[in-house]
Amino acid sequence: MAEKGTPGRKLEFKDSELANKLFGPQAGNLALLAEKTGVAIDTRGSTATLTGEPEAVDLAASVLTQLYGLIQEGKAVHPQDVDCACRILLREPGADIRRIFLDTVYVASPRKTIAAKTISQRDYLMSIRENDLVFAVGPAGTGKTYLAVALAVSALMKREVKRIILARPAVEAGEKLGFLPGDLAEKVNPYLRPLYDALHDMLDFARVQDMLATGVIEVAPLAFMRGRTLNDAFVILDEAQNTTPEQMKMFLTRLGFGSRCVVTGDVTQIDLPAQTRSGLVEARGILAGVKGIGFVAFHEEDVIRHPLVGRIVQAYERHDRDRHDKAPGKAKA
Repeated sequence: MAEKGTPGRKLEFKDSELANKLFGPQAGNLALLAEKTGVAIDTRGSTATLTGEPEAVDLAASVLTQLYGLIQEGKAVHPQDVDCACRILLREPGADIRRIFLDTVYVASPRKTIAAKTISQRDYLMSIRENDLVFAVGPAGTGKTYLAVALAVSALMKREVKRIILARPAVEAGEKLGFLPGDLAEKVNPYLRPLYDALHDMLDFARVQDMLATGVIEVAPLAFMRGRTLNDAFVILDEAQNTTPEQMKMFLTRLGFGSRCVVTGDVTQIDLPAQTRSGLVEARGILAGVKGIGFVAFHEEDVIRHPLVGRIVQAYERHDRDRHDKAPGKAKA
């Protein structure tokens, strides 16, 4: 909270209706912005007064003015957009939020567009557009798979490719899987569920089912890729940290003419048996510098969360720290 007497900065928005959209229901967007920046924000009509540390005030002012510009162009602004704008401008103060947010990947419906929300996501989209093969490595929740699926669906709708192939390794495909009912496809289906979820978020259920039935979209375990050549396809390998080096080489050499490939994974979440090397880790070392291959790294600050989820995570982190500090035998400072 800013100290009394700290000089304030006024932002006057000409259109009161658009200003209300910027401020959010019950001024929720402003409350979130204040929480993120530590700036006190008072409003009177369509004027916002920002009070706090100069750098924090500059950040909050940039967030508000740039998001107001987006609203003027007809884009709805939600709390997660405020959160994303804060993180982008913290990392790159001169960033153009408009350029990032309006780089639409796919229009799922008149009310739903899919676009980059962080600088890393922007770089990711550019890399996929510029390279035939892209590796995206980073923690869960950064949009690696979701954006790749969105680009794949967009390419299919524009007839740039003839089909989409989504693959995942099923790391427990052994004795545990054998006890499940059904054929092999039904046994591995739980491992592929996140890919189906992404598809259903972008296309209506009946259309997805029709494309799956006709083979225009294929969702399959990695083992099903062996011996194939994938032409005119947008191919995505998800959870690639759980491939062996042999599986990774097999997959990468399936790429055919007119195809693009995206490989995603999190090298901190490897579920392979002990002493088994990750194909993703090895591929990064072998293929670095190879022309036509892009590498994009995502970080913790790229994780896109509902603001409430962020606060829940912080609460658990505080709880864990407190429990650690109070543990028996813990030396007092």
